[in-house]
Parts: sequence; structure tokens; C-alpha cells
Amino acid sequence: RAAEWQLDQPAWSGRLRITAKGSTAFIKLEDKSSGELFAQAPVEQFPGIAVEGVTDSSRYFVIRIEDGNGRRAFIGLGFVDRGDAFDFNVALQDHFKWVRQQSELARQAQDLEQGPKLDLGFKEGQTIKLNIANMKKKEGGTGSTRPRPAGAGGLSLLPPPPGGKSSSGERPAPLSTPAQLPGTPITDSLLSWPQPTAAPAADVWGDFAKASG
Repeated sequence: RAAEWQLDQPAWSGRLRITAKGSTAFIKLEDKSSGELFAQAPVEQFPGIAVEGVTDSSRYFVIRIEDGNGRRAFIGLGFVDRGDAFDFNVALQDHFKWVRQQSELARQAQDLEQGPKLDLGFKEGQTIKLNIANMKKKEGGTGSTRPRPAGAGGLSLLPPPPGGKSSSGERPAPLSTPAQLPGTPITDSLLSWPQPTAAPAADVWGDFAKASG
């Protein structure tokens, strides 16, 4: 209890600093003018025995100081301002929160190194099989050809016959669709241009050559 201390006549007064080396925090009591070290308390965990709060005040603590030669002593420590006591607590909490985070990251890295590694390489003589049936279906199926551009009536357009230009400048009429027997499919042979004979029996143009305009 801080009420049992001689608060009006402290044995020493000065400034306090908290430093860290690795995972250990050090509470350093220094002369406020010269900065000479009066005592220090290494803190390896918080809360812990190195720093304990009193039961009757939030501004007073008991710390365990060490001289580096193995000698230890417990002394009472108090702050005039309540905000300084709050900062003292927060500084220690932040340090050991960082220590726990570093320890967790190191443990995760060690687990990854010790865990089984995934080997995606091929073993000697190992083969794989790829099913590309769906790919062929999307491309139009095996052995299929691209559709021909259709003209009027859904038939393919053919080039004009050689040497059939009219002297009067009229355009020849398009040929009629060749006769098709029932059940016979239209093939390229049926739609091909007929070969000219040596002596045509009739005028190819018929009455269209006599038409005006």
C-alpha cells in the first residue's frame, strides 16, 4: 500500500526512462540534471514480479532494481501526475506486445521450414493425360469446315462464265437453280458452271439479248 510510504519525503527524485534491448525492457532512474544512472530494473515480462502496482493507487508501483552483480532490491516508485503513470504502463505493454508478435512470426516461419515441402516435379517415367474433347467441340467438331457465304436463296454464288460478255452491254441474267431429284443433296458438282461445248445448239441469252435497256 502506498499510504504506508513516506510520500511527502521521497528518498530520491529524478526522471524515468524506459529502454529496450532485445526482448527485455529496462526501467532506468536517472538524475534529472546530469542524466547519471541511479538504478535500473530489467523487465523480462509484464505484468510480472519486476513491476507490480499497489492496491490503493494507480500512480504508485513496486519495481525490482538490480546492480548487475546479482544484488536485487524492491523499491517503491510513484508519479506526481496520473498521466505519467498511464504512459509508464502503456510503454511496457506496447513493448511486450511487440515481443509476442515477433515470437509468433518466428514460430510460424519455423513451422514452414520444418513442414513437408510440396514437390510438383515429374518423377522419372511419369506421364500425364490431357482430355481435349471439349476443346474440339468448341472449335466446330472434328473434320468440320467453315460454312460458305450464302447468296440469295441460300445458294453459293458462282463466278460468271468465261467469254460470255454481251456486245450490247446488257448484263446476263442469273442462271436458274439446277433441277434436283427428290432426296438428292445439293453438291458442288451440281452447282458448278457447265462447261461450254464446241457448237452450242441455241443462243445462251435467249430473249434477254433483244430486250431494250
